[in-house]
Amino acid sequence: MEKGFVYLTDAVLGVQEEIRYATAHNLTGHPLAGYHAGRAVATCEAAAALGKACAAARTLGYGLLIYDAYRPQKAVDDFVRWSAAPEDGKTKAEFYPALDKRELFPKGYIALHSGHSRGSTIDLTLTKDGVPVDMGTGFDFMGEESHHNAPTVTPSQAEMRTLLCGIMACAGFVPYENEWWHYRLLKEPYPDTWFDFDIE
Repeated sequence: MEKGFVYLTDAVLGVQEEIRYATAHNLTGHPLAGYHAGRAVATCEAAAALGKACAAARTLGYGLLIYDAYRPQKAVDDFVRWSAAPEDGKTKAEFYPALDKRELFPKGYIALHSGHSRGSTIDLTLTKDGVPVDMGTGFDFMGEESHHNAPTVTPSQAEMRTLLCGIMACAGFVPYENEWWHYRLLKEPYPDTWFDFDIE
């Protein structure tokens, strides 16, 4: 483990994890390079802030489930290779039904350098009794329905998105407007460093 990083389930009481990129259940259809274990890793600073968010969620009767946190640069490069490969349709229906995968970079859903590789960005959702709440789309759904203020979601789904956003904002995180699940620590400790160590 890189100095200054921790496993989030060791550092944050009660947080759950379902690290999709360590499995085939993600938009590429295969585990990403560098994900040798389904563990959520982040900087110590992001972990401390997430601990505050988790405690706040708990007082409201909710939990937090992490889908991704630190992401090795080699995993980002894996995304790039996948986006350039011919479409096989394996994951399109679930993750990007209305888009050609060549559009995912220009529309901002995937980047050549991800904030996740700096170690202080976390993808997550709320849970109720251990079960993810209905947010209107699944994690990593590439489309306008995933935008924070998407008009297509129900009032209940919008309320859950707003609740998650408020919890994370109070803990020091800022949202990414195109993805309701994506939050970056405002005062991230390594704003100019993209790490590439493996998740073991």
